[in-house]
Amino acid sequence: MDNGIKLYVVVPCYNEEEVLPETSRRMIELFNKMKSEGLIGGMSRIVFVDDGSKDKTWEIIDALAKAHTEIAGIKLARNAGHQNALLGGLMTVKDECDCAISIDADLQDDINVIPDMIKNYKEGYDVVYGVRNKRDTDTFFKRTTAIGFYKLMSAMGVNIVFNHADYRLMSRRALDALSDFPERNVFLRGMVPLVGYRSTNVYYDRNERFAGESKYPLKKMLSFAFDGITSFSISPIRLITALGAAVCVISIIMAVYALVEKLLGNAGMGWASLMMSIWFIGGVQLLSVGLIGEYIGKLYKEVKRRPRYIIEAYVNETDDAAKE
Repeated sequence: MDNGIKLYVVVPCYNEEEVLPETSRRMIELFNKMKSEGLIGGMSRIVFVDDGSKDKTWEIIDALAKAHTEIAGIKLARNAGHQNALLGGLMTVKDECDCAISIDADLQDDINVIPDMIKNYKEGYDVVYGVRNKRDTDTFFKRTTAIGFYKLMSAMGVNIVFNHADYRLMSRRALDALSDFPERNVFLRGMVPLVGYRSTNVYYDRNERFAGESKYPLKKMLSFAFDGITSFSISPIRLITALGAAVCVISIIMAVYALVEKLLGNAGMGWASLMMSIWFIGGVQLLSVGLIGEYIGKLYKEVKRRPRYIIEAYVNETDDAAKE
């Protein structure tokens, strides 16, 4: 009878046909090593989640699952986005495992720290975050913007782990707690710390992408960051309120100044200053309306309660019911 820890590694995939053979090979090799050392049991699985890929990702996952008992696959009916695909995989396997690890398919996160995560789990930690030691492999722009993002999130009161992406271990009870979060605007880096169970970090150096292209170009990175900020903080609205108050104060001061100048007979035509004021106030108003609209849009999505993902198919099924 297998009494070892039942570990499921959830790997979201979108157009990853170039990396999947190597990723699966390395993961199976690591699984065999951990089994031989008694860290995990024989029923542990690697679960690839196809997030509506347009290439041969699902065909590769299907073939791998049929060739290796350690591998299972979940196919989403459409592209639901990285966060929803990851959440879908975790929610599908949560009742089948003792703990689950989430990791991207591109082999940039060091899988060799997974044994350390398991050891921390055995010591009683419910959440183990994979945290990067440094960002030497990033471009100057990406490194600067990433550090700025984490600092901005912290300044706005969001509990987020610095230099942590979505590489983490969660126990079954932590996954159960995460399933109680009903929001449709999913930002797992902010949601998981809200679970509140005992947590720790393991540190690693990030590798270069093994093959293929990044699925997070600048536009998606900015959108992801903005979603994270507006999903977990109302500070931007408060900043707009403060800005509006400041503009009102400045307007009163300028009105008094203009009146005094008029009484003293020093008033000029003032065309340039008038135009600058109009453009400034107009810009502030449009920015404010846009930001408030972003929050209203999120409320709109939450109220509709549409499913975050829909599972189309399984291979080596890990569960017989799709979780929403």
